[in-house]
Amino acid sequence: MNRSRLLATPLKTVRAASLALVASTAFAQSATEAELARRLDQLAAELASVRAQLSQLQQQRANAPDAPSATAVTVAAPQPSAEPATVLTSYGEINYNRPTHASENAQADVRRFVLGFQHRFDAKTKVVTELEVEHAVSSASDPGEVEVEQAYIERQLSPTWSARAGLFLMPTGLLNETHEPTAFYGVERNFVETAIIPTTWREGGLQVVGNFDNGLTLQTGLSTGFDLTKWDAASTEGAESPLGSVHQELALAKSRDLSVFGALNWRGIPGLQLGGSLFTGGATHGQAAASARVMLWDLHARWTPGRWDLAALYSRGSISNTAALNAPLVGNPTLIPKAFDGGYVQAAYRLWTHEDYVLSPFVRVEQFNTARSYADLGPGLTPAALPTERVLTLGANFQLTPGVVVKADLQRFRENKDADRVNLGLGWSF
Repeated sequence: MNRSRLLATPLKTVRAASLALVASTAFAQSATEAELARRLDQLAAELASVRAQLSQLQQQRANAPDAPSATAVTVAAPQPSAEPATVLTSYGEINYNRPTHASENAQADVRRFVLGFQHRFDAKTKVVTELEVEHAVSSASDPGEVEVEQAYIERQLSPTWSARAGLFLMPTGLLNETHEPTAFYGVERNFVETAIIPTTWREGGLQVVGNFDNGLTLQTGLSTGFDLTKWDAASTEGAESPLGSVHQELALAKSRDLSVFGALNWRGIPGLQLGGSLFTGGATHGQAAASARVMLWDLHARWTPGRWDLAALYSRGSISNTAALNAPLVGNPTLIPKAFDGGYVQAAYRLWTHEDYVLSPFVRVEQFNTARSYADLGPGLTPAALPTERVLTLGANFQLTPGVVVKADLQRFRENKDADRVNLGLGWSF
């Protein structure tokens, strides 16, 4: 066969295959472009439909602004973002105290810095925690302290009832559960709710909370309590706060003797809060010569008519069987008191506001006694009751913006005049 004819046949085949490949590629590109064009037309049609529905809905709202039509077309729209599952919280205080009669003892302090978070596991269950650092630096040689202030799980059982388990703040007084610097007047927390009601007082246990439609809130539960075996009769700590010196804070807390507590608060009238609380529990845990029971109760009221903010509180505590507990402690300066109490009245007035600025002068008069009486130990052995201290506080809170406050006040003591002082403070809460 002629060589040229043998070569011609493959060449024709190759040319035909090339033409077929080009044609198929062109067809594929054409098909792809057609598909894209079809999809774009479909999207354009859908967009036009949505626009038409939106225009119809707007027209219906314009025609009936006070009564939207029941047949209005509903247009799918992005839903607002839900509350985040995890929320960060914080509060802190930086204070300056200057004794009037001993200015050389003036001091500035990061009184406390607190970080907390709440995490919601589902619509009914959340965890609440707070970690606190006091006095800026905490170590073996520094005055600071690091502590877990709250750590509990809360479960909503019904629209009315919820339950808490873990370490929680006790529902006592006006300050203990709401103690952020933006929530109270004055640089320092009042003496009654620190010396008589220890702050910040927390226990581990179980608590149920009921919020009723009539404005009543009920809180009750079973918890750990105090440990009188920690009482240091050689120090003055017990004279500063009897219960504050023996609270356990759920740190390897002795818990043979458990406690029960309850609190009622009524807010059925706007601006008015009336309430009270009761706590009682064993406090020796089978480790002392005699058993003893601690009882603490309070009554409180707060009323905020117009620009006024008025508050009053009285609290009383008692410890049973203190004669037997004090017998081996005779000769020391600070024995265990049988009873202690205190109360205050306070008035604040929102004097000036401008944008976020709020200036609120206030006055507070309080009296308290950390050793109102002692159990009888016999002639010459029973300590005399301590004198009742009275404190007058005059000052003002200045809100820079919601969550930030600057404070200043002047305090005068009737008994311990060396404690007279001027206080300045900066606080925040969010």
